[in-house]
Amino acid sequence: MEQINNRKHDEIIVTEEMLAHIGDGEIAYVRPIMSDSVKTMFPDAPDMAPGIRLFMLNAADGTPIMLTDSRETAVAGAREHELVTVSLH
Repeated sequence: MEQINNRKHDEIIVTEEMLAHIGDGEIAYVRPIMSDSVKTMFPDAPDMAPGIRLFMLNAADGTPIMLTDSRETAVAGAREHELVTVSLH
């Protein structure tokens, strides 16, 4: 038989700003991108040949931390910043 808890619970309202800060300083995302996209994301980046697979390490809020040609280097960069990595596909 299921017991019903009649205690009143406070409602928690989660804002977009709160969601945006989940994982700040703790989580980083490793995301593969193609060199064709680099200029649109980083206008000051040097020209690159198209079709090269790269890996971007971003903070939990999406702020770019590093761009590299190796997933392992991106993960090592996260470790240097004491961040746990999560892959995005």
